[in-house]
Amino acid sequence: MTAIAVLAPPDALPLPVARAGGPRLLAGPRIDGGAEALAAYRARLGRRPIGGDWMLDVVERSGLRGRGGAWFPTHRKWRAVSRLAQERGPSVLVVNASEGEPLSGKDQLLVEKRPHLIIDGALIAAESVGADDVVIYVSRAARRATRALRHALAERRHDRISEPRIRIVHTQHRYVAGESSAVVRRVNGGPAKPSFSPPHPSERGVLGRPTLVQNAETIAHLALIARYGDAWFRERGTDAAPGTGMVTLSGNVARPGVYEVDLGTSLATVIGAAGGALSAPIGLLVGGYFGTWLGPERGAAATLCPKHVSVGCGVIGMLGRDGCGVGESARIVSYLARESAGQCGPCVHGLRAVGEAMTRLAAGDADRGDVIRIHRWSDQIVGRGACNHPDGAVNNLRTALETFAADVERHVSGHPCAGLGTTPLPAPPRSAFGWR
Repeated sequence: MTAIAVLAPPDALPLPVARAGGPRLLAGPRIDGGAEALAAYRARLGRRPIGGDWMLDVVERSGLRGRGGAWFPTHRKWRAVSRLAQERGPSVLVVNASEGEPLSGKDQLLVEKRPHLIIDGALIAAESVGADDVVIYVSRAARRATRALRHALAERRHDRISEPRIRIVHTQHRYVAGESSAVVRRVNGGPAKPSFSPPHPSERGVLGRPTLVQNAETIAHLALIARYGDAWFRERGTDAAPGTGMVTLSGNVARPGVYEVDLGTSLATVIGAAGGALSAPIGLLVGGYFGTWLGPERGAAATLCPKHVSVGCGVIGMLGRDGCGVGESARIVSYLARESAGQCGPCVHGLRAVGEAMTRLAAGDADRGDVIRIHRWSDQIVGRGACNHPDGAVNNLRTALETFAADVERHVSGHPCAGLGTTPLPAPPRSAFGWR
């Protein structure tokens, strides 16, 4: 039976029990309360294990993949950084909790409500890859998350816990600020913009040292894997996608918010656990603004598995019948054009031109020549950017044009959708989330 942990999970469980089928990352005090205090956290999970080489094998056997969007095997990054640290000297660990994706709320939730889980995971990871500098990278806009982190670190100092120093680095709340090379540039004191070319941060990152940039949710999983082991982690999910994952639901759904689910769960089941759709859906956006648009039938059959659909950062946005897929796509590509790092023509000029053409199409002011140009410009943009930002934007656009092909034809004929002008997909105000 599929397990889904909703917004108010049950009370903390005593050690050494790891409840089968229950929440993992969201286990502990109710999510609608404040941050979990150190004393409660220790009573629930005990003191953290000390990281080391042993964790490299455990992480590999667990099958954990990064939860920041790319779903890259975590153990590969760990081994690369660990090897270079042995050759060159201490590495750096950066916990990426910037969360610039407008539809995502999971990382801020974890930092704000489970700060000690994040801190423990960061220290275990740092000790395992030879890092002596630990950074938690947070958006300036995430004030509650920052306060929770600072309070948690103060609790640990007051408890006289001997641990490496952890520093907090703030960044602008920008879409591109969470890309790994942008993270490194910002921690180094520069702008939070992606770098033009290699080397990868794992080779030469913060202060030129090997740097492991790891998403906050990934780090939280590691704090539990270190305690319970790789076999425990694989008890949930599927062979191809083991463990649980955090998803953020928004749009045409009864109870939008952040949920913890078994990977491999169908989108239909996840949406059902959130109270179901408010009206008949016309499309699902899976994976966020760099993700994939799915029609209702394909969306109903899809599962949360990176081999089946682009899970990305765990976003599911549902567009209802009062919305407009063409208008929503125009809004997203125009937003991504504005969020460009401004470092290359495909972003500065290409995305802007596509966004303007899509806006005309959404308003019913475009002809078939505009549609042809949108497709041609999209082909010209892909693979030519200084970073992956233009490629991600075009991926979203292409899936939208395919999913809403019938709507495109109506717009070209001068009959835009009735839902034009509505914006049902942006994440609700934070007060609308149950965990706020």
